[in-house]
Amino acid sequence: MVNNNALILSGGGARAAYQVGVLSAMGKILPKGSSLPFSILCGTSAGALNATMLATHADNFTKAISTLAFVWRHLTPDQIYTVSRWPVARSVTKTLLSLFHRQNSSNPIALMNNDPLKELLTNHLDFSAIATAIDQGQLSALAITAMSYSTGESTTFFQGSADKEAWKGKRRRGKETMLNVDHLLASSAIPTIFPAHKVQEHYYGDGAIRQKSAIQPALQLGAKKLFIIGVSGNRSAKNWAKAEEQVEYNAPSIGQILGQLLNSAFIDNLEDDISHLELLNSLVHDLPEEKRTKYDLPTNTLIISPSEEINEIANHYIYTLPKNIRVLLKAVGGSSPERISSAASYLLFTPEYCRALIDLGRQDAMWEKDRIMAFFEDQGENKQS
Repeated sequence: MVNNNALILSGGGARAAYQVGVLSAMGKILPKGSSLPFSILCGTSAGALNATMLATHADNFTKAISTLAFVWRHLTPDQIYTVSRWPVARSVTKTLLSLFHRQNSSNPIALMNNDPLKELLTNHLDFSAIATAIDQGQLSALAITAMSYSTGESTTFFQGSADKEAWKGKRRRGKETMLNVDHLLASSAIPTIFPAHKVQEHYYGDGAIRQKSAIQPALQLGAKKLFIIGVSGNRSAKNWAKAEEQVEYNAPSIGQILGQLLNSAFIDNLEDDISHLELLNSLVHDLPEEKRTKYDLPTNTLIISPSEEINEIANHYIYTLPKNIRVLLKAVGGSSPERISSAASYLLFTPEYCRALIDLGRQDAMWEKDRIMAFFEDQGENKQS
């Protein structure tokens, strides 16, 4: 792999189905049977699951996205978390009791048990294929980001070629390791919803927490071109300055609060990242040539994110959740589906919802077909998208 293209997949629970749609469209745009068009893969939370699937099929991009799409299109909640009544009730009771008693158990506290996810990942991922892809030059690095509950650091676990080095910065670090299913479970452990996962001596939670920059791990690993797929409705029409017209007579429910907390953790700050990168490139461009060569920043970036509001899509498919999960969400969010759609958008691992997001991702990517083709046209050119 001679390019230094990086694919960056952000987190967001079931919202990551959107990334599969974008990747599926890319599979139609690029030559059939081609190898992975990215040498660096960076994933956070559910995005890390998608990135790992690509890494394990680096020799055939078409096969990788076909397998990925099959998994997501047939996904059901019971493949991700326990949905039967009593396990859910026990998890909720245990979580509530932990508010009043000191946690002495080695079993992490969470509202849901995600043991089924481990089985799903084990069945579909061959982690030994990562080393093979690196040895054969089809991949230079796979990076998975999680948050350490011990240190509060954003920790990027990576497996890569010999030239990739660990790093240490302010509240973030990169650790070289042989990746396995534990790193994925740690990166996707949404706080309070799924239990923290232990990797070696520390417990970790969802990588979106405390991740100040989604593109930073890719830059550390030597990326020169950045292809980013977000899962927040950055392009959907919003009017943030619009005055509140509807009077709220009731205080926000726990479900509403949880939804906003999840949004604050998973909201894509990708535009801010790229704006800062563009500013740095502009400043470097104005330097004398002898000083300019000291800086080697990516100048070609492409972001694809949902053109429709995902919360609204989730609202249409809340009915597809198992009854016990709907009861739980209503208990903490009130009777109105609109009040719980934000939190539900991360938990809706149902075929109907995932397929809707996959279709949206494919549609958005085809709208960007020309820009996607331009991104891959010439590995040597530096173009700003």
